[in-house]
Amino acid sequence: MRYWIEHASLLGMALAGLGHSVTFAYMPFARWQVPIEPFNLRRQNLYAESVLAKAAPLLKVVPLLNQGKIRRLPSRLAEAVRVISLRDTQYTLQVEDVSLESDLYKLRLQRNGEAASAALSYLRRHNPDVVILPNGAILEFGVVYQVARYLNLPVVTYEFGEQRERIWLAQNGEVMRQETANLWQRYKDQELTEGQLSQVRKLFASRQRASLWENFARRWQGVPSEGGEQVRKTVGLDERPLVLLATNVIGDSLTLGRQVFSDSMTEWLVQTVEYFASRPAVQLVIRIHPGELITRGPSVADVVHKALPSIPENIHLVPADAKINTYDVVEIADLGLVYTTTVGMEMAMSGVPVIAVGNTHYRGKGFTLDPQSWEGYFELLNKVLANPTQHRLTREQVGQAWNYAYRFFFEYPHPFPWHLLHIWKDLETWPLARLLSEEGMATYQKTFNYLVGEPIEW
Repeated sequence: MRYWIEHASLLGMALAGLGHSVTFAYMPFARWQVPIEPFNLRRQNLYAESVLAKAAPLLKVVPLLNQGKIRRLPSRLAEAVRVISLRDTQYTLQVEDVSLESDLYKLRLQRNGEAASAALSYLRRHNPDVVILPNGAILEFGVVYQVARYLNLPVVTYEFGEQRERIWLAQNGEVMRQETANLWQRYKDQELTEGQLSQVRKLFASRQRASLWENFARRWQGVPSEGGEQVRKTVGLDERPLVLLATNVIGDSLTLGRQVFSDSMTEWLVQTVEYFASRPAVQLVIRIHPGELITRGPSVADVVHKALPSIPENIHLVPADAKINTYDVVEIADLGLVYTTTVGMEMAMSGVPVIAVGNTHYRGKGFTLDPQSWEGYFELLNKVLANPTQHRLTREQVGQAWNYAYRFFFEYPHPFPWHLLHIWKDLETWPLARLLSEEGMATYQKTFNYLVGEPIEW
């Protein structure tokens, strides 16, 4: 995990430059999914320590591998290690149904157990004012997060999305859960200004047109919009009610551990396609996430074909590489089904009723339908499909969806100089001396305050 060590060491030096006493703890594993011989591990550990020693006296470097071990983890932490090890295995293989007898699971269980033991030993003895971690949900990051929470130590977790010069933060929480309750409580009753509305409209339009916009470094669609009627012809759709199921990538960290009533996203997919297979009066379009093009795991298509070896004519699979713009399907959809994908929020912005099945950040914000059980899910499906027009979102709900989208895209991420994926280029723009100057602090001071635990002011 060299790139995280590089990034975190830079962050640590910036915090030291701001007057904080910084301890930099690390594990020397380069690859989380590959075993390593003890001799090579010790050699890597010494090498990493010697390189990081150059950051002294700004950083106190602590190799966690050298810390004392706890003979037996408390039961709560032992269970957390098992959960994270399962999540690591799912994340690595990008499969939700994995074997606890697999070599990969056993490797992750061993490493996570060792990390938990070392972190518990060190943190108990040194009791830091705050623990700062990337991610906080998977791998050793997730384990150390759980240890810190067990000891009631303040924790800040951070991650990066597609925006340049922005960082996601969570205080005493896993940042990948994208918890927005406090942000939404602050702004849910505050209407967007014309400038804010214009900003989110331009972003939404860029997502539809498959173009880049401002500091967003990702295209969300492979082809520009051609319109709903054109996609109806391309896919072979007719005038029957149309349901759009927008998927996530299986095993993505934004889906793992997000179940509300299903065991997993895969189980939800299977139950849903079986439901629609027996309802020929309704069309189901399954839009497979374009992100599958850059992953190694099985496709959602494999899940569907396994559940339905013979796919009925009312169910349409749109592959990840299909030259079809998802937003054209949104235009003609009567209902949206999602696990955690952001497309669910965007369907609501278009007035489409959306059933949010996974524990996504926009669930429960007033513009989605949020079942709590399988029974409630199928009741909602039957109810909406009986009269789709009656369930179109109200003007007020659509307005809330747009309001929330602005807050999520433009206020939830905090200003930050160095993106993980562009660290060396960003460092040319924002070297430490410039960051620590009056100019840099005018832009980034609050974010660095939040990183050391000062309450986030929305």
